[in-house]
Parts: sequence; structure tokens; C-alpha cells
Amino acid sequence: MKASAVISVEMARQATLSLPQAEEYRHFHLPAFRVNKKIFATIHEDKNFMMVKLSLIDQSVFCSFNKGIIFPVPGGWGRHGSTFIDLKKVKKNLFKDALTTAWKNVAGPKLVAKYFSDRHSM
Repeated sequence: MKASAVISVEMARQATLSLPQAEEYRHFHLPAFRVNKKIFATIHEDKNFMMVKLSLIDQSVFCSFNKGIIFPVPGGWGRHGSTFIDLKKVKKNLFKDALTTAWKNVAGPKLVAKYFSDRHSM
């Protein structure tokens, strides 16, 4: 895969913080991103992974692209939609789609309508 496809941890952080009302906090030892006081993503800097919180249906769809790039978090969290993205392998568009989907899942209908009403339907 081309080097340009690699998303750095800092690029992932900036993309996440560019989403409406996204805020960064520490969650235990991880940078965590919240909207409406709920976590929708975390960065695992040691692995160059991002975890996004998806519905089980969304998780199934995103993981179907390539299970070596997007896959459920091992264990119970993964069975509830927590999904890892390998930042070293994922293409930017797929990353942004998964990240935005996670934001929408957590933000709630009012914020989704406010920021994504015509451009992106749920």
C-alpha cells in the first residue's frame, strides 16, 4: 500500500476533532473523543489503531471491506460495536466514513440533523 494511505495518529486526532462539538479527554491512558459527553472514538497510539463505536450493523458493513484493516475489538467490547481501525493500512475515505458514522451513532438525532441534515442521511 502506498505511504500516502497511512494515517498518522496526529492526522486521526485532527480529523476526529474536526467533527462538530467533538472534544478530547483522557480515558484511562487513552486519548478519547466525545460528543454529548459520550465516547465515540479512542486512539491506541502504541498500535496506531483507532477504536470507533459503531452499531453492530455498521460494524458488520465496515468490517466486510477488509478484516485486516477494520475489525471488532477482541472480547466483549467488540461484540457491542467497538471496532478497531488500523491507521497504517486504512484509506482516508474509509477512515472518515467510519469515524463520521461513529460520531453520528453517539451524537444523537438533533445534532446529526443540525450538522448533516442534507449532506448525509443516517
